[in-house]
This record gives sequence, structure tokens and C-alpha cells, in this order.
Amino acid sequence: MNVLGKQYPTFCPMGPCIVTKDELQDPGNVDLATIVNGEVMQSANTRDLIHGLGQTLSYFSRWFRFQPGDVVSTGTPAGIGFARKPPRFLRPGDVVEVRSGQIGSLRNVVAAR
Repeated sequence: MNVLGKQYPTFCPMGPCIVTKDELQDPGNVDLATIVNGEVMQSANTRDLIHGLGQTLSYFSRWFRFQPGDVVSTGTPAGIGFARKPPRFLRPGDVVEVRSGQIGSLRNVVAAR
């Protein structure tokens, strides 16, 4: 459960909406897709997580007292760019969209540092 490597500034965009537990029937069964420039790069479901949501929350609750509004990073589905043949990395101007039918969409344009 590598958390620190995913928490640099601009690395974890969120919004425009986040659902509360009463709005999401089963967080352990949420379809997710990552689309880059119109091409589906990742497609998965939260039931496929190596560490299930309950296990992840239990693990982190050893050190953190969760408060309303807290966000927990769960990891990434298969299909990451550097594991592709040939490797594929994001470039300035790429449009990245993360979609979930149960939650909504988040669309960002990659910018150079």
C-alpha cells in the first residue's frame, strides 16, 4: 500500500463531485475507467482491488482516525503506462479522464512543470 509516492502536489486531482456513503450502494463494486486522449487505458472494478476496501480502511485506521471528508488512495488498476510495450507516458496536452458510471467523470489536461 504505497501512499506517499502518490501524494505529490497535482498528483491526485479530485472533483467535481465526490459521493457520500449513502449515495453509493456498494463501494466494493464500482466500475472505473481511465481514458487518455479518447483511448481507454484502464478498465476495472473496485471488487478487483488487491487489498479490498475494508482491509485498506482497517489497515490505515491503525494510525489514522478517519474524519468526514477524508480520502483514501486505493491503488491503480492494470494498464499503467510504463508497463505497456512500448512504455507510454503522459505528455503535456494529453487529456486524461477518469470515469465511473456510479460516481461521475473527472477530466484534466496534463501540463508541463
